[in-house]
Amino acid sequence: MHLSSEFGMTYREIESDGLPIEQKIEILLGADSAVSVGKAMGLALISFSEALDRIKPDLIVLLGDRFEIFAVAAASLVLRIPVAHIHGGELTEGAFDDALRHSVSKMSHLHLVAAPEYKKRLIQLGERPENVFVVGGLGVDGIKRVKSMAKPELEHSMNYVFAEKNLLVTFHPTTLEADSPEVQIIELLSALDSFPEIGLIFTSPNADTGGRSTIRRIEEFVAQRKNSVFISSLGQTRYFSCLPLVDGMLGNSSSGLLEMPTYQKGTINIGERQTGRLKAQSVIDCPPNREEIKRSITKLYSGEFQNMLKSVKNPYGDGEATRKIFDIIREFPLNGIISKKFQDLDFTMPVNA
Repeated sequence: MHLSSEFGMTYREIESDGLPIEQKIEILLGADSAVSVGKAMGLALISFSEALDRIKPDLIVLLGDRFEIFAVAAASLVLRIPVAHIHGGELTEGAFDDALRHSVSKMSHLHLVAAPEYKKRLIQLGERPENVFVVGGLGVDGIKRVKSMAKPELEHSMNYVFAEKNLLVTFHPTTLEADSPEVQIIELLSALDSFPEIGLIFTSPNADTGGRSTIRRIEEFVAQRKNSVFISSLGQTRYFSCLPLVDGMLGNSSSGLLEMPTYQKGTINIGERQTGRLKAQSVIDCPPNREEIKRSITKLYSGEFQNMLKSVKNPYGDGEATRKIFDIIREFPLNGIISKKFQDLDFTMPVNA
């Protein structure tokens, strides 16, 4: 997605930070069907195998659960390059990202997780405890380190003027739920139609199955509504500048769980995509139904809920994950790490098993 104009050509943010890009690898195809995603994974496996064989890194550092990340992990496995995986052990039961994340963990050798319960889950998966470290969530680090834009500058860059009430909306296609992504985005937009006074900032969904139809529906909605805008990618600086200025986040993005609690803002988490992930009290779960979404928006703006937000703490740490990760990678011995041993847990098998 970093190399796609459809998703904002975000590789340029990497370059603007002064980080050299060794190689740009194109893998996205011109469609978003399930077959196209499968083909993109195959293309990624081929291309990354060639690139990594040429570069020969000492260690691969991977973050998260995307299908692209799975392909890189698989390439690293056969090339015998050790992998350090960030944000493993988490659950998102409503998307196939869940299975991809656990698969990447099993192909990884060093684990840098966001919370103690995620360390426990990796040990359940057979990972050795001495190779699993709790560091916190990287999103909190981004919040602490990014210099926010002034509101007038931000409004100008987005071509959007903040209303008295504002919501940030990020809705990714769901890959395992019964309702299609198009049905769910229609329900979401129908609910938002009932709150014409709320300003809406939409960001682009992931390049998953059904992503383009989701984008098309959002663009049609924004075209007929004055106080709304669709931006394919806000980028890190604009994104973290925007979060403290909105009243909450709406959709099914992990950011609503990982970062929004730091600002003590509410999140309306729609559907099953993030089911199983650790959540702060600021998160309101609701099904992808227009009436339930409307009720959740009303709850988010209620005085009782707004008062509760004042005491919310982010369960994903204090913003020191980056330092901890670098310290661990510097000190952890890589010799012999490729040969993994499965860590069995002691338990009694039921008699009738």
